[in-house]
Amino acid sequence: MQRSAFMSLTIEQANTQLTSKPGLFNIEEIDIRGVPTRVWKAAPPSLRTVLDISRSHGAKDYLVYEDERWTFAEHYRAVAALATRLVEDLGIQQGDRVALAMRNLPEWPMVFWATVSIGAVIVPLNAWWTGDELEFGLADSGARVLFCDAERLERITPHLDRLPALERIIVARGSGALPEGVLDFHSFRGDLPEKAVLPKATIAPDDDATIFYTSGTTGKPKGALGTHRNVCQNLISGAFVRMRASVLRGEDPTGGMQMVGPSMLLSVPLFHVTGCHGFLIGMTLAGGKLVMMYKWDAQRAIELIEAESISTFGGVPSMVWQVLEHPELPNHDLSCVTNIAYGGAPAAPELLKRIRQTFPKVDPGNGYGMTETSALCTSNSAEEYHRRPDSVGCPAPVTEIKIVGADGSELPRGQVGELWVKGPNVIKGYWNRPEANASTFTNGWLHTGDLARMDEDGYLYIVDRAKDMLIRGGENIYCVEVEDALYSHPAVMDAAVVGIPHRVLGEEVGAVVQIAPGHSVSVEELQAHVGGHLARFKVPVRIELRSEPLPRNANGKILKNQLKQELGLLPEAAPA
Repeated sequence: MQRSAFMSLTIEQANTQLTSKPGLFNIEEIDIRGVPTRVWKAAPPSLRTVLDISRSHGAKDYLVYEDERWTFAEHYRAVAALATRLVEDLGIQQGDRVALAMRNLPEWPMVFWATVSIGAVIVPLNAWWTGDELEFGLADSGARVLFCDAERLERITPHLDRLPALERIIVARGSGALPEGVLDFHSFRGDLPEKAVLPKATIAPDDDATIFYTSGTTGKPKGALGTHRNVCQNLISGAFVRMRASVLRGEDPTGGMQMVGPSMLLSVPLFHVTGCHGFLIGMTLAGGKLVMMYKWDAQRAIELIEAESISTFGGVPSMVWQVLEHPELPNHDLSCVTNIAYGGAPAAPELLKRIRQTFPKVDPGNGYGMTETSALCTSNSAEEYHRRPDSVGCPAPVTEIKIVGADGSELPRGQVGELWVKGPNVIKGYWNRPEANASTFTNGWLHTGDLARMDEDGYLYIVDRAKDMLIRGGENIYCVEVEDALYSHPAVMDAAVVGIPHRVLGEEVGAVVQIAPGHSVSVEELQAHVGGHLARFKVPVRIELRSEPLPRNANGKILKNQLKQELGLLPEAAPA
């Protein structure tokens, strides 16, 4: 590829170069719910359009799960059959909610596409939830139908009497006799038709499409209501940031592009927007192979990457760390990997160094996003990631970001404040949460609750979740700073900083650390290590060492409240 003419471009120059020519990346401004918003002109108008485009990939492998393989053509036929049953047998109409609670199984994408293709709203529920939590999601969303697997059926069955709106349950891969009124998935769907025809539906870009529940680390989860436009616009944004990375590497963008890699390892749950929007929907549009994992296991991931010639893998940073640290890694040929992408949780700069050491040909990327931004918000890759390994990058040009102070005014570059986001990827709002909507959305701007700053070149740095910032004797301590210092020690695989209640200081710094396999370290060594990087008042006064992974929610975020409870660090447990 030609390089010299494209070297040393700024982000703004790369954006201009890609958006100024006719094609996929042309931008226009439209009105979305009364807010002028920049959008991609060429984005598919609906998810049904994305599904229709996938038919062109025909006999190519689409879904791989254990010994099962589904081509794009077979998948489309299955979706058409299922969509027909939803409409004709169950009377599902546009706007009705259809819930989906199962692990990563081939039936998951089929239910997703069948639901959104008829204009109904898909409600993916967290497969890790308890029966009480599943009951909450079903009741809150008002779902008429639930598709689930056998394990989720067992959890929800004792709660069915309290779910009058739920009319039908359909279970995939059940065993034995099913409870009365519960249908078997494959019997309900029926045989695959020779001629696949979707039921008729007219879907507008701003029609409701998805309800993904937020992590609920504090209080009840909130249903993030996404539209067809939210998801489809981010498909083009994802393609744009990949092309921009090529331009920043000095490659000629006229040489063509691929929207995603030819094959991906689905290492994260589909009930999270990263798995659904970033992995599943992107591969559906681009014609890539998606190799599914029922649950995350680093050794199994390594085996699948080699066996299926996976080009792209990633997830949250801890998953990448587990692959890099796995003792079996040197015994496998993973030269097929060309891209490692991660986000959803803070990534220490040390991770980039390890990736470059282990996969010298790979160009890793980091990013920032959340359920409310339909997954993607900013991205950092190519040479800019090497220059700024602690940054989560810049947004696509249809997405705006700004840093806001406590008084609601925009702060200058370099100052820490709350990150606000605006764009076609920002959700419509929270389902049945008028008070949360009023406090979270202002004239199209999403208040993320994350503390961040921007440098002079417009690169974003996530400092911390606002609620996780510690204040020790009046001094602000950003947890990510202490966690990065811990990550830089070779014996640390994962780390979480939590506040220890203190009667005089308010809080002191505590930490929970997962030790990497084959390593050992003492609390005193880690304290000395952190003290060599940070001010004394930032050194943890207590460090809990563990060999098992730290608890995380489906979004990859460490459950710090759970850690505090386990360690007896809740306020009522503070020493007098």
